[in-house]
Amino acid sequence: MSIAEIFNRSWFSRFINSQAGRVFRLVAGIGFLGVGYLFRDNTLGVIAMVFSLLPLSAGGFDLCYISAVLGGPLSGAKIREKLHQLPPMAAQHAK
Repeated sequence: MSIAEIFNRSWFSRFINSQAGRVFRLVAGIGFLGVGYLFRDNTLGVIAMVFSLLPLSAGGFDLCYISAVLGGPLSGAKIREKLHQLPPMAAQHAK
């Protein structure tokens, strides 16, 4: 089993690629953008605004950058589809 599959079976991946996880990423991105805008005269404020693009794009376009970095699919829909095709982890460990 690849590290991407292990990650995509984790509770964190299942949450972050769910509908609630997409909302969380959008809210987090808006939060970073808002804080960055408030402190836009500071270098950290600009960094926060630039960083906000990651959670905003991930939530808005249903992307999972962590899975992609680990060699798995970028699309949240593909991750959910693969997760439904894989046997449960408990059954796999019993073999």
